[in-house]
Amino acid sequence: MSKRAVLEVIALDIEDAVAAQAGGADRLELITDIAADGLTPPIGTFAGIRAAVDISLRVMLRLTDGFEAGGAEGTTALVRAARELRGAGADEFVFGFLDDAGGADLAVVERLVEELDGCRWTFHRAIDRAADRDALRKQLADQPGLDAYLTAGSAAGVDDGLDELLTEAARSGEPGYEPRIMVGGGLRLDHVPRLRAAGVDAFHIGGAARPQGWTGPVSATAVQRWRTALDA
Repeated sequence: MSKRAVLEVIALDIEDAVAAQAGGADRLELITDIAADGLTPPIGTFAGIRAAVDISLRVMLRLTDGFEAGGAEGTTALVRAARELRGAGADEFVFGFLDDAGGADLAVVERLVEELDGCRWTFHRAIDRAADRDALRKQLADQPGLDAYLTAGSAAGVDDGLDELLTEAARSGEPGYEPRIMVGGGLRLDHVPRLRAAGVDAFHIGGAARPQGWTGPVSATAVQRWRTALDA
């Protein structure tokens, strides 16, 4: 395929970021606290990474484990975090919140979108916990800046969600299906051929970029292995 696939790598610090860029990553997802599946990093971490690399950075907006914003207080804190990151130069973000019924928490999403004022953003794997994936996409169809869904197709990971991902890829361009599918969550290299054949052109890796596990840094060599596979 002639279209270069996007490779996004999770970075926790400057060392990760530099290695990921050296290995061929197109974009980084910046987080802290992987034990909570990724929370908003400190401003200083963002600033240090922004100074160290020149590829795109998407910064997580998520202050607690889970996919609820935490009510009015939590929403206010998220908006404040977004404002501070914008002030530090961040211009791409990752977030996603569900309401009690398992749909998109539009009240929170719309507050954040308003604060981000046109910035591009990814709705992250909250979609994999939604009560109805299609309904969630329709809820979010008109949200400014939304250009990707980070998804494994299933809360259990790509092995279980592969068929769903292929189905959604086939609906690309339909209302609610315009944002790019970025596959991540238990993604392996052997999943790539079927996904690429279906037109998927964005991939997200975390542990796969870390041969020593989450206690070790991103490996440029591991990232390069993914870059090579995606470019094949």
